[in-house]
Amino acid sequence: MSPAKKFDLEKSLADLEELVEELESGDLPLEKAMQKFEEGIKLTRGCQTALKEAEQKVEILLKSAGGEEALEDFEPEDDQDQ
Repeated sequence: MSPAKKFDLEKSLADLEELVEELESGDLPLEKAMQKFEEGIKLTRGCQTALKEAEQKVEILLKSAGGEEALEDFEPEDDQDQ
């Protein structure tokens, strides 16, 4: 990916969802399914890189704002009724 071309996370996630649906349908021949799987791996890696870069930018912004002490690990809420 060239520096001039910005990674589009939302589009990549949508493309990845579409690929997963195609693969889950089971209607693809093996060779085509392998190509789609490889494409999905590339999209996943791009998404992971974009998310890591965003996380690093947030950390830098928080540190520069003097909010280093306020950093906490994110704990998602459990939405399931028990």
